[in-house]
Amino acid sequence: MAPSTAMQSFLVLLCLASSPELFTVIHGQQVDSGFISLDCGIAADRSYSDPSTSGLRYVSDAGFSDAGAGLNASVAPPYDNPGMADRYSTVRYFPDGNRSCYTLRPVTPGGKYLVRVSFYYGDYDGNNRPPVFDLHLGVNRWATVNVTAADERYILEAVVVSPADFFQVCLVNTGLGTPFISGLDLRPLKWTMYPEATINQSLLLLTLSRPSATFGFNRYHFWPLGYPLFRYPFDPYDRLWQRYGTVAAWNNITTSATVDVSDVSSFDKSTDILRSAATPVNGTRIDFAWGPDSFVNNDNATYLLMLYFAELQRLPSNTLRQFDILVDNATWNGSQGVTPKYLSAQVVKRMVKGSGQHTVTLAATTDATLPPIINAFEIYSVNSMTEVATNDADAKAMMAIRTKYALKKNWMGDPCAPKEFTWDDLNCSYPPSGPASVTTLQLSSSGLSGVVDASFSDLKSLQHLDLSNNSLSGSIPDFLAQMPSLRYLDLSNNKLSGRIPADLLEKNTKGSLVLRIDNNANLCGNNISTCEVENKKSNKILVIATVIPIAVATLLFVAAFLMLHRMRKRQDKWMANPSSLNSPRDRPTIFENRQFTYKELKLITSNFREEIGRGGFGGVFLGYLEDGSPVAVKMRSKTSSQGDKEFLAEAQHLSRVHHRNLVSLIGFCKDKKHLALVYEFMYGGNLEDRLRGEAAAATPLTWHQRLKIALDSAHGLEYLHKSCQPPLIHRDVKTRNILLSADLEAKIADFGLMKAFANEFVSHVTTMPAGTLGYLDPEYYNTSQLSEKSDVYSFGVVLLELITGQPPAVTISNTESIHIALWVRQKLSEGDITSIADPRMGGKYDVNSVWKVAELALQCKEEPSRKRPTMTDVVVELKECLELEVLHAMSYSSSAQSSANNLSGTCVNIHGETKANDCPTQQVMLELEQVRVPSTTHEGPTPR
Repeated sequence: MAPSTAMQSFLVLLCLASSPELFTVIHGQQVDSGFISLDCGIAADRSYSDPSTSGLRYVSDAGFSDAGAGLNASVAPPYDNPGMADRYSTVRYFPDGNRSCYTLRPVTPGGKYLVRVSFYYGDYDGNNRPPVFDLHLGVNRWATVNVTAADERYILEAVVVSPADFFQVCLVNTGLGTPFISGLDLRPLKWTMYPEATINQSLLLLTLSRPSATFGFNRYHFWPLGYPLFRYPFDPYDRLWQRYGTVAAWNNITTSATVDVSDVSSFDKSTDILRSAATPVNGTRIDFAWGPDSFVNNDNATYLLMLYFAELQRLPSNTLRQFDILVDNATWNGSQGVTPKYLSAQVVKRMVKGSGQHTVTLAATTDATLPPIINAFEIYSVNSMTEVATNDADAKAMMAIRTKYALKKNWMGDPCAPKEFTWDDLNCSYPPSGPASVTTLQLSSSGLSGVVDASFSDLKSLQHLDLSNNSLSGSIPDFLAQMPSLRYLDLSNNKLSGRIPADLLEKNTKGSLVLRIDNNANLCGNNISTCEVENKKSNKILVIATVIPIAVATLLFVAAFLMLHRMRKRQDKWMANPSSLNSPRDRPTIFENRQFTYKELKLITSNFREEIGRGGFGGVFLGYLEDGSPVAVKMRSKTSSQGDKEFLAEAQHLSRVHHRNLVSLIGFCKDKKHLALVYEFMYGGNLEDRLRGEAAAATPLTWHQRLKIALDSAHGLEYLHKSCQPPLIHRDVKTRNILLSADLEAKIADFGLMKAFANEFVSHVTTMPAGTLGYLDPEYYNTSQLSEKSDVYSFGVVLLELITGQPPAVTISNTESIHIALWVRQKLSEGDITSIADPRMGGKYDVNSVWKVAELALQCKEEPSRKRPTMTDVVVELKECLELEVLHAMSYSSSAQSSANNLSGTCVNIHGETKANDCPTQQVMLELEQVRVPSTTHEGPTPR
């Protein structure tokens, strides 16, 4: 509790005398085991309890600094102030290398954390030249640390989501002095806290000095003088709350009562922080402002403003405290005004855009009899985490290899990202979407000793492994033959012994692997008289092929490797600046499709004469290629929210995926400011228009046709989820994005929001929700955790539309509408399937088939998402539904034929149509057989 007695006041004075920056807590309290608290620069075996935080234990950072990098130093007089916290008396500095990193573990993948770094230069190097350097959160830039004074402490905080079971903080040398650090803290947060922080977006606590505040970070409380800083245990998550300072026009209101925080996700237990508030002395408003953060990039800045309110006085019935919140002179809270609840906290949040100055005003309403109050506030910069890290398995494997062989290289931070900091002696592949992976590892003459570590087997994309000229011993492990991508393996000039795995020799013999193992004296294959090489398939003695074929193969591999490297360099150049490569022969083959000029698009569309559709990207125009083939040209408009990045993402996705139920990309245009995608033209339009009867010549779809469309669409989504590497999530499945051919074959379209999984073993990725209302998965919207089950939810809505012909929002009165799923559930509870079946089908359907699809659609919308079927399950179920409908149609057709005039030469086919000389039995059996034949999982090469 905050001091309110004479003894408590004495404790405050005692605290300030010993540590002017902290409010010291004398009583003990259990420390959260998830905390990581590092004092950077103390001896490796030293640790201590910090009395200012009720005993949080600080340890040396030596075990967390990658490869034991950095040197220790103490701050110099007169900056070694004994009144400051211990962590400000030493630093770890990094004179070598461009990037120096800390790896913090254990953490929970997808967990939310507070990261705090502290810097106090204190002229530790005796140069009196404070440095400037960059700070990274993982592979993404956090801030530029600009130390302007030797006696100033800099504290930066961020709220992040960890993508893996480790998290990294890196210091980057920018040539303006040696990076250093004083302290590093990691604190786990509840997932419900700060929902604006996701895997793709971090929150950086605003750093802006105010004359009345001690530190630059903008998280403030409003206690009176004598309470400079609150942290653990007053804040169980050890956030730092500093006193806003003295403002002559403001007064403080305090209470000894407990403030309820159950409605505030930022706290989960009562806290002293909110038991004091600021209020004007004689005025009716509170004003404060903020401006650009000098530590972060303020281009297109977005800020998260969080204001905390709680009424601390029991007000008479004839008084009212009510006020409006104005941000940049615009009312924020609408017409109601804010009326703080007595001893019950609330938080009001808003995103504020713009890199300039911003103002906040709390102004009493005309009905108010009391001035406004404020108990606390926080301001964050919203930072996009756009840089993609190395895939988790590769990153862990490389760290394990570094540790196993104690490699002293520039192996710090992430192995492949950012590209300018890629580790020495390895090459990486960077797919258009998804994480990077290690493809080449050159560790020749690296002083390796001991056995070949099993961590190499986790590098699933590794093609070239050179371990030659080391002191590796033991046997050649079998796992080397099981590495799926390995094409070149050099183990020569080591101390390996024992038998050579037969699978390795077999791969070498077949030419799928170049194997070098010469100059390993005790290796069985080099001395046939001492042992035979085991062969699983025969009893023959196998020997290594002659030197000449190996040399030839090696030369071919090196030539191919150099060619691929050159192509990758050119591709990277194009991706960084597409306009830099103007010559057609200079353009890399990022896309296998044709590249159109803007002039060509004007020609094939007759100057964009016929618009056939429009979306968020822009207009879609009908065009004709030179051979007369129709195409759909999707042009980006000037007002489109989709930029170059989204355009390239959609083009790259479409160039990689090939399936009969995905719309085909014919080409693209990136001509100066003009962006366009050229698709195959789908004569049948989109499913939404066809269901609503808005398409040209829109004959109502039969149930059989609707089932075929559903099955086609399900095949397309199943291919994205299961056959693509990495798996792809569409994110905008809806009837408007299902296009139909002239014969009603369905194809999934519009891949602008598509997202890639890191790999097939990851259950979800975290990203800002995107999609279309009515189809958007509520679980994805609420948690920002995207999985393939988000597409399954959307597809469930599509199935319900196919059954009912209704839109996602079903109108039930002139003023009210409900979601289609709720409407269907209500109708089905009455036990009558005909009440939801589209009347335009004329009752010509198998009731069991419609029931089965309705139940499947509702299963697709189950919560939690783990209860939903996969798209593979959906495909299986839809095939069974189609079988039921085909068998029903067979029975119907046979009955219709027997009742018809035998001489008329006509019969009814499975679509309910009457056609001359049509044999129903053969036709239905043919379609039934087609349903039972497994469809092709994918067409063309599996995208990687």
